[in-house]
Amino acid sequence: MAKRITRIAKLEFMAMQAKPGAELASLGINMPEFTKQFNDATKDRAGDVVPVVITAYDDKSFDYILKTTPAAILLKRAAGIERGASNAKTQTVATISADKVREIAEYKLVDLNANDVEAAMKIIAGTAKNMGIKITGMEETN
Repeated sequence: MAKRITRIAKLEFMAMQAKPGAELASLGINMPEFTKQFNDATKDRAGDVVPVVITAYDDKSFDYILKTTPAAILLKRAAGIERGASNAKTQTVATISADKVREIAEYKLVDLNANDVEAAMKIIAGTAKNMGIKITGMEETN
């Protein structure tokens, strides 16, 4: 008989810094085992925020899928800023090149709803625009 899924949760942890807490307790999984596996799996991503989708089963076991770092965090890092604009329509907080956008899009492509890098670049460019980050060397779309 197959295990019954009790819950699916989308959470974010810093790489190598997951620890038992309220978010994991509500899932009803073996928290020490999850944190050990997560921290081991994210050793190469130190300093990044790592989104994770956890599937909890009725026998306290779990499966998880690691996702790529959110685009907003990657854009802030590429632009060298702490936060985006409070009003992106009137304020520009930084400028990055189209090459940086391509680099981010290639990294994020596996998690985006895009078929190629150019489509992924448009998604990343939209996020950048909403954050008040201007992109040089890329035609602007509305």
